[in-house]
Amino acid sequence: MAGFPTPLKRLMDELIKLPGVGPKSAQRLMMHFLRAPEDDLRRLANALSTLKSSVRLCSQCFHLSEMEICDICADTSRDSSIICIVEEPIDLLALERIKEYNGLYHVLHGAISPLDGIKPEDLRIGELINRLGKGKVKEIIIATNTNLEGETTALYIAEQLKENFPSIRITRIARGLPMGGEMDYADQVTLIRALEGRVEI
Repeated sequence: MAGFPTPLKRLMDELIKLPGVGPKSAQRLMMHFLRAPEDDLRRLANALSTLKSSVRLCSQCFHLSEMEICDICADTSRDSSIICIVEEPIDLLALERIKEYNGLYHVLHGAISPLDGIKPEDLRIGELINRLGKGKVKEIIIATNTNLEGETTALYIAEQLKENFPSIRITRIARGLPMGGEMDYADQVTLIRALEGRVEI
């Protein structure tokens, strides 16, 4: 980064580490920060510095939360007999936006990917098995992404659940989501159709 003072080079180096941020995007962000009021930068720095200490994983579903139990798990009006399994918190938020699902969730924090060294034990599958051992759940909706990793994860989870909990209905989100699609990028109508059109595994 010839031509930039050292503090700006350091900032650029950190910004480029962010997902989806290349050198040009990093330069635009850097220039935005330089022009921004100091109070705005201070608030941003404070939000970043307290992020790790103020956000935790819900002890029940592993969604992001400020408390031990997230707002969704704590909501007694939700149907606790249905659990929807998603890969990431952003997938949960995508489903919440459509306001068509009133059950609970389980966030895996990833998908099985041998090429990336991600094995089943690296996900929150064991915690799901333990959670289902309490015997209140009647249906599991597997809403992993429709790419290779998501499909592999869905099949693995379905096999584990059928072996351990044969009485639980296991479904998979279906029509509406194209092969290779990610839930966070799907529009609301597509997500509603995928949820409504779920099929037995």
